[in-house]
Amino acid sequence: MSLRAVLFDAGNTLLFLDYARMAPAVADAVGHPLTAAGLEAVAGEAARSMERREGTDRDRAGRYLESLFRLAGVPESGMPLVRETLFRLHQERHLWATRRPGTLEALERLQQAGLVLGVVSNSDGRAAEGLAAAGLLGYFALVIDSELVGFEKPDPRIFQAALSQLGLQPDQALYVGDLYEIDVIGARAAGLDVILLDPSGQHRARDVTTCATLAEVVSRVLAW
Repeated sequence: MSLRAVLFDAGNTLLFLDYARMAPAVADAVGHPLTAAGLEAVAGEAARSMERREGTDRDRAGRYLESLFRLAGVPESGMPLVRETLFRLHQERHLWATRRPGTLEALERLQQAGLVLGVVSNSDGRAAEGLAAAGLLGYFALVIDSELVGFEKPDPRIFQAALSQLGLQPDQALYVGDLYEIDVIGARAAGLDVILLDPSGQHRARDVTTCATLAEVVSRVLAW
C-alpha cells in the first residue's frame, strides 16, 4: 500500500523545551548561573537517560530534566529546587512549547503532498496544549496522548490507536521520533516503519533510517 500518513513524536521532535524561560528561573532558585544556550548544548547528552526503558514515561522525563541540569553544573543538592521550579513553570505555561526553524515549512510540504499528519506522544495529558503553544496544533488530524489513552510508548497499542482513528493499516503510515528504545521499538512492534530524528548522529550506526533535521525527514518521506 502507498504511504498516506506521517505520525510524529512531540518532545524533542516537534516541540522543544523553553530553555530561555527555564534557565533564569532555575538559576535564581538554586543560585547557580545557567543560560539557555548552555542547557541546549547538553540536551543531546541528557536525552540518553531517556533511552533506558525501565519505569514510566514520567520517570524517564524526570531523569532527562535532572540530567539536563546536572550536566549544566547544578549540584545534586539543588535537584529538589530544580524539580519544584520546573513544576511551577510548567503549571503556569507548557514548558515544551518552542519549535525549531523550518518546522512549519516541513509540515506544510508534507500536507501539500497529500499526507495526513498526526502526533503520538508520551505526555502528561497536555500534548495538544504544547503543540498549540508552539503554533503547530492545526497541522495535525489527531493527537494521541499517552496520559489520555492509558498506555505509552513503546507499547504498540498507542500507535494502533492512531491507526484506528485514521482508518489506516500499519504499512500506510510512517513514524518519526527521536528515541530508539521508545520510538523505534514501539512503532515497529505496531508494524510501522520509522525515521529517527538524530541531529547529533549518535544513532547513525543502528538499524534505522536517521535524519539530522525535519527538512531531511521530509525529503526522505517524499522520496519513499
